[in-house]
Amino acid sequence: MRGMTMEHTFTTLPTARQSGCPFDPPKELLDAREHGPISRFPFPDGHEGWMVTGYDLVRSVLADPRFSSRKELMRHHPLMDLSGFEMPPAPPGEFLLMDEPQHSRYRKPLVGKFTVRRMRLLTERVEQVTAEHLDAMEKAGPSADLVTAFAKPIPSIIICELLGVPYADRGSFQENIDKFLGGEVGDEELIAAYTATQQYLAELVAAKRANPTDDLLSDLLDSDLTDEELKGMSLILLSAGFDTTANMLALGTFALLQNPEQLAALRADPTLTDKAVEELLRYLSVAKQFMRTALEDVELGGQTIKAGSMVFLSYHTANRDPERFTDPHTLDIQRQDGGHLAFGHGIHQCLGQQLARVELRVAFPALLNRFPTLRLAVPAEEVALRPEAADIYGVKSLPVTWDA
Repeated sequence: MRGMTMEHTFTTLPTARQSGCPFDPPKELLDAREHGPISRFPFPDGHEGWMVTGYDLVRSVLADPRFSSRKELMRHHPLMDLSGFEMPPAPPGEFLLMDEPQHSRYRKPLVGKFTVRRMRLLTERVEQVTAEHLDAMEKAGPSADLVTAFAKPIPSIIICELLGVPYADRGSFQENIDKFLGGEVGDEELIAAYTATQQYLAELVAAKRANPTDDLLSDLLDSDLTDEELKGMSLILLSAGFDTTANMLALGTFALLQNPEQLAALRADPTLTDKAVEELLRYLSVAKQFMRTALEDVELGGQTIKAGSMVFLSYHTANRDPERFTDPHTLDIQRQDGGHLAFGHGIHQCLGQQLARVELRVAFPALLNRFPTLRLAVPAEEVALRPEAADIYGVKSLPVTWDA
């Protein structure tokens, strides 16, 4: 292995990003690659787990059924001591935290709803919603917080329409999702927001049972899924369909504004849009990491992962692996070496990835074309970033301005 010197052990989970480098993973994670693609990682409760930072090993774990996603096996947390706490199984329908065959029971009815063709048919609606928010920005401008004016509303409206969430309810839904995924509220407020969302979705499923409408949730009523299962599936879809794309839109715009030569190239050649989206997904990796538990002893990267050991998968360093990507810390919208892991891999690969791609491919060029002089309204170092404790990385606000 190129660069391998000696076995590396973390002491804590690296979370601090380097000053002036809001797009790069924590330096300690990147430096670990000099010792190889896997390191020992002691959890706060004393459990000796593993941190996988290399592209090939992360990809192999994601495709290996010997590594489990089951919630009840996630008995250790990288930032807190869970000693004495018994992790419950995932609630019905929350299939991201399940293995086969339970996982497929929930995922299969959805696969046909998120095909490339179906998502492309949504393009016209995404274009309409995007244009409406750009109109509002232009009218209220020449300055805005891109997060609240643009990045959040577009994916929120689209996923809510897909699931049949009434327009009047979308504001409170977005607020609660922000609270339990944003990593900035206390435990009590987080639990309250999560509970409120669960209660709302239970009421929404009951309303669809009584009066089905033309939406994805109503389509699922013909299956053998229970109301409790539909509620859990809706939570997964609403959360994933909103938060990740919203943060990609805001953080991606920030990255382009900080790389003016890439921004100029994209404006000059719209055919680069698809490549630009894939490169931003790789470069930013807003879904930073996931965990798996070994179901049996597994040899991985020259190490023996004991049954029951937890493996921490670092997506953002895998997508910056110099053995997989040329000049990995450079944003290059004409990059030839694709194949990022921003949407994961294996059976849990992101179900809504095609929807996210449609939204990003529409929104980025529309924003940049509408405002040719778009720029930050504050120094880059003053842009408020989401805490590393958040499930999804991004910016809390992005003040921008343009010439009227």
